[in-house]
Amino acid sequence: MSDFKMTPSEFKQPRLSRRQALAGIGAATAGVIASPSILLAQTADVIRFGHLTPRTGFLGPLGEYGVMAVDLAVEEINAAGGIMGRKLEAVKEDSVNPQTASTKAERMVERDKVACLIGEISSASCLTIAQVAARTKTLFVNTGGNSDALRGESCNRYMFHVESQNSMYVKTCGRSLMAQGLVKGKKWFSLTADYAFGHDLLRVAKRFMEGNGGQFAADKLIPTDATDFSAVLLEIRAAKPDLVISNLAGNQITNFLKQYSEFGLTFPIAGFGFDTALAWAAGKGNFGGTWPVVWHHLLDTPGTKAFVAAFTKKYGKPPENQAWGDYIAFKIMAQAMNEIKSTDTAKIMEHWEKGAKFDVLKTRPGYFRASDHQMIHEMYTIDALPADKIKNQWDIFSSSSAVPGPNEDLEVIATTKEEATCKMS
Repeated sequence: MSDFKMTPSEFKQPRLSRRQALAGIGAATAGVIASPSILLAQTADVIRFGHLTPRTGFLGPLGEYGVMAVDLAVEEINAAGGIMGRKLEAVKEDSVNPQTASTKAERMVERDKVACLIGEISSASCLTIAQVAARTKTLFVNTGGNSDALRGESCNRYMFHVESQNSMYVKTCGRSLMAQGLVKGKKWFSLTADYAFGHDLLRVAKRFMEGNGGQFAADKLIPTDATDFSAVLLEIRAAKPDLVISNLAGNQITNFLKQYSEFGLTFPIAGFGFDTALAWAAGKGNFGGTWPVVWHHLLDTPGTKAFVAAFTKKYGKPPENQAWGDYIAFKIMAQAMNEIKSTDTAKIMEHWEKGAKFDVLKTRPGYFRASDHQMIHEMYTIDALPADKIKNQWDIFSSSSAVPGPNEDLEVIATTKEEATCKMS
């Protein structure tokens, strides 16, 4: 609720004396000075974007990359003239869990008067932010939540997705696994993060396996606070699967990869959910297998080279895929507002739903699909390099060419009409 709303009874208060009025003005002025966000919210020459992402907890390492990318994007947008000549500012908060995300999103809209909400990594938090967005008619761009459900039964008109959905990750990586002969007639042992993202990813992975002649030897739900994987590693050793599949998230992936290497297991490994920062954190010789990514720092495109150079100059290390998501979301939001000469939510939504295209630092531009507001764009599969081929701590994998290929429709890796469940309201 806004701090400035008055109750009917407050309108009936008796007239104040001049001295009382002056005292009230002084108190109000002190209150404004003590609350700079309220003062800023009323500044006509500034446009504010709200940025929410987890900066603590098991997703915190990824969120920090998102925050760094937002700061860079704001600098670049303002250096290029801002938005319709107005300065862009980012109001940033740690959305450590779904309830906190919802509370802070509402505060950004009501108190800070943000023009839009951008960010997030947790699919569960995305859902609560989306509910605030729908209630307040505020645009929300999801930069890290993968769940198909957010583009399906939980979709809404005010939520758009820069991050790819689980189906896109599974179908991208699945193409590579099929080429390696690791799907048809094979047994997979999967580990799944026990929250909304993981459950959704496992459902999509099972659908892929059933459609392509494979089966699961086992699937294990792993608590998000788990740090010791020794018990499940012993189960993997006994099961002797053809492939170990990770449906884990956040620093779960880093911990699992380290311990998998320490146990000396040699079964092929792959994953359907992945962030390059987690591979970097695993350390040389611990990262292995085949993984899908929405973007990575080694792409040979002019946009990627410029972004990587600017990010590395500012922070002393390359950006990873979560940094890309938040950076791109800020850039395309600013681009849209400048193109239509408005910050009006309805006008931006109409612009995007009509197929506006954006440079997403890849070989082909991206666009939002009107039916579910998923950004349609290329993805990639990466394979870990052998330890003797690694030259530095960042360039630890080789990449496939863009998926889909240049002669394919971009939508072939997204949910099909038969799989889609979104009913936009």
